[in-house]
Amino acid sequence: MSTEIKESLYQVQVLDRALGILDVLSSEGSELAPAELSKRLDLHKSTTHRLLMVLERHRLIEKSLQTGKYRLGLKLFELGSKAVAQLDLSEQAHTYLERLVRETGETAHLCIVDAGETLSLTNVESTRTIRTPVTVGRRTPVHCTAVGKAVLAFMDEYELKALIKKQGLKACTPNTITTLAGLKAELQLVRKRGYAVDNEEIEEELKCIGAPVRNYSGKVIAAISIAGPAYRLPDDKIPVVARSVVEAANELSLELGYQTARDPQALVG
Repeated sequence: MSTEIKESLYQVQVLDRALGILDVLSSEGSELAPAELSKRLDLHKSTTHRLLMVLERHRLIEKSLQTGKYRLGLKLFELGSKAVAQLDLSEQAHTYLERLVRETGETAHLCIVDAGETLSLTNVESTRTIRTPVTVGRRTPVHCTAVGKAVLAFMDEYELKALIKKQGLKACTPNTITTLAGLKAELQLVRKRGYAVDNEEIEEELKCIGAPVRNYSGKVIAAISIAGPAYRLPDDKIPVVARSVVEAANELSLELGYQTARDPQALVG
């Protein structure tokens, strides 16, 4: 075997052992001493020490000054955050939007809140003759849209007040909520039942139902919704349709790494 091949195999072995240390620390969920890591991985103490030094230098692990034991480092959190940020949210959501169109017959949307407005990222259009059109790139007020309210409901109060102070609560239809007290009451209802409703608030004869999408940390980063003519979404039908919307939002959240999405049945009042 050539020297070059031997060096290559050694480098792979070193990498494999280093990753093994990260795996053990991750599965253990607590700090471990070098001797314990050596035992778990069946490595010589000197080999373990060298690997720990390299991993610590790259901030992949941290050494406790009090105990001398090792734990996972914040560099892993940074890398994980960047990996999640690179995920194509629109592409991931598309399957769930298509399913919503099949289940509800209405156009399905994925939106985020950006610069104090809702921004449409992607849509799947209904096949019905009378339908809401696709609106990718469209911006709308947050306070009178189902997607906007689904995100606002989980903002902290300081952020919410700052956003409303900047954007205002302009009336788009007679149904638009135009007071902070009224909006807060509405957002409390959204949190209680797990979905938001636009009851002809941004446009007359149009109703929407939206549910929040969470990332791996539990933060609400977007909302999924369906929109259709008001006559096809009477009040008694909304809870039934909302189940599909909440389920789609929950499943997308799970795909994004959120591990505690609740049963959609329990979210719909």
